[in-house]
Amino acid sequence: MSLNISELKTIQGFIGACLVDSESGLMLASESSNRKFDLEAAGAANTEVVRAKNAAIKALGLDDHIEDILITLGSQLHLIRPLAANPSVFVYVALDRENANLGLARIKVKGVEGKLKV
Repeated sequence: MSLNISELKTIQGFIGACLVDSESGLMLASESSNRKFDLEAAGAANTEVVRAKNAAIKALGLDDHIEDILITLGSQLHLIRPLAANPSVFVYVALDRENANLGLARIKVKGVEGKLKV
């Protein structure tokens, strides 16, 4: 089992990241900058986002899966990426929108996701 997500701290604009079990909503690992940000609450809340999207895919009869989900807020970007090897677990990353480069962030999250084993 490899749950090391510390590499995500190198993403420009990094606020925090966690690895979440979408079946229980429980956080399996986390990394944070010095900012106040409740990763446990964010991970649990984003479990509902993942569940809703999976339900929509099923309701539409699509033979597909989530690659990643991007949520843009006024001051933040939130990336959610289920693990390819275990889609019931996802990586969640919060970034400061003013300082982040979305393209590079997605590449970094994908790279880290590929190394995780749960």
